[in-house]
Amino acid sequence: MRMRKKKHLDERLQACSDLIIQDIAQYMGDIKSVFEDDAPLHMEIGCGKGRFILETAKANPGINFIAVEKNLNVAVLAAEKIKNANLTNVRFLTEDVNVLRQFETDSRLDVIYINFCDPWHKHSYRRRRLTHEIHLALWQKLLKANGEIHFKTDNKMLFEFSLNSFSDYGMRLRNITFDLHNSDFKNNVMTEYEQLFSEKGQPIYRCEAIYR
Repeated sequence: MRMRKKKHLDERLQACSDLIIQDIAQYMGDIKSVFEDDAPLHMEIGCGKGRFILETAKANPGINFIAVEKNLNVAVLAAEKIKNANLTNVRFLTEDVNVLRQFETDSRLDVIYINFCDPWHKHSYRRRRLTHEIHLALWQKLLKANGEIHFKTDNKMLFEFSLNSFSDYGMRLRNITFDLHNSDFKNNVMTEYEQLFSEKGQPIYRCEAIYR
């Protein structure tokens, strides 16, 4: 079911316009120039309502963040959180993730976060999974050498697929857990989905994959 357009959406987006990348084409050659400094740059793919990007950006003021979210109804909620917190180290890209394929940049990302993405259950849809080799090639293009993907999901099938996909792509795996909230992993930042799933007793799967 398509989400109904939020009331006053256009006005609310305009109020957050200083946080939203208006013309991504001008940054195609240098993604870090979205910001005026040369701080490390991280990106979240599919930030949803923004809990993760808010808490992560607050905890890491020396890092800049780009949050990608094409659904304007939820992107505006995330942008309002950032604006209300007076954070200056976050920008939003409100376009489909495939726009990133156009980037040709020498100034690259350090980390990409992929949290609770669509598992695309059907085998015939596997190429749409954000951890399929088609997307791993895109993330590699955007990341520095030895750049990292931090991946979380509640879907065991997707997690197992992703572990194999990362390995087959030649990536190094680190901090693998099949039950994040009962592991010894420190400083986890939960998303809205993560809190919902964990409260229902659903295990959360997490790993970090590093390009060689």
